[in-house]
Amino acid sequence: MSQISTAATERSNRRYISATMEAPLLERDHEADVARRWLAERDTAALHELIESHARLVVRIAAGFRSSGLPLADLVQEGNIGLMEAADRFDPERNVRFSTYASWWIVAAIQNYILRNASIVRAATTPKQRRLFFNLRRLRARNGASFDGRLSDADRVRLAEQLGVTVADVEKMEAHLARPDQSLNATVGQEDSLEQQDLLADNGPTPEDIVIDTNRIQKRSSYIKAALAKLSPRERDIIASRYLDDRRTTLAEIGEEYGVSKERIRQIEGRALQKMHAALTQIVDRPEELLEG
Repeated sequence: MSQISTAATERSNRRYISATMEAPLLERDHEADVARRWLAERDTAALHELIESHARLVVRIAAGFRSSGLPLADLVQEGNIGLMEAADRFDPERNVRFSTYASWWIVAAIQNYILRNASIVRAATTPKQRRLFFNLRRLRARNGASFDGRLSDADRVRLAEQLGVTVADVEKMEAHLARPDQSLNATVGQEDSLEQQDLLADNGPTPEDIVIDTNRIQKRSSYIKAALAKLSPRERDIIASRYLDDRRTTLAEIGEEYGVSKERIRQIEGRALQKMHAALTQIVDRPEELLEG
């Protein structure tokens, strides 16, 4: 982001914050009356009054999450969504101020937004993991730049016990917070020709493995071809249909083609396999491995 756009964003944020501070606060009785008008009559003017009078609450809560590294304007926007949700669920008959009730919805909306956008990888998917995520973030914010995301062994154990997670969970979240997302296309060093993805280990087969597998397949094919040559044409056709074609033909289908029962085809198949086994025994030590699959 350029310096001009950053300055423009900051000015826009300041204007919005100033506007929220100018909105008048509501007295308890008037607040309850406004909430009733919205809930019972869907009076949009009442909704606007309720929302505008508590917009400063959203700004204050969102400012507490600035250590997330996400833009304040985005945090405020998500907080406003939580504020709207609170307005739609608030019950003025419970004799609770709207600000107390709305705070929970605002915090929840902002936290969910942070979890969705703080990293490409979703590291906190359960309630316990989410508590761990925000506890570690608060710890980093409280200690400033001196904290690099690593705790002492005692701190890990204490935090794990407090949040009901394992020490391994704490260590995993530490590593996640300590290593920000990086593009695999980011260049390495001074030359632009080398990227991060070029340094990743290749878990695929090596050229040597490929050559070995190719030779093994070629030998297997030659052995089976030699064994098939010992069969009669009908036996070869049955074995090919049953084992060598992409579509495994059933005994009944082959029997219908030859005009015999499937049991007769089974007998021919068994005799043909015995012939191939005998032929392959003269070529390899374990011919059954060539006939498997």
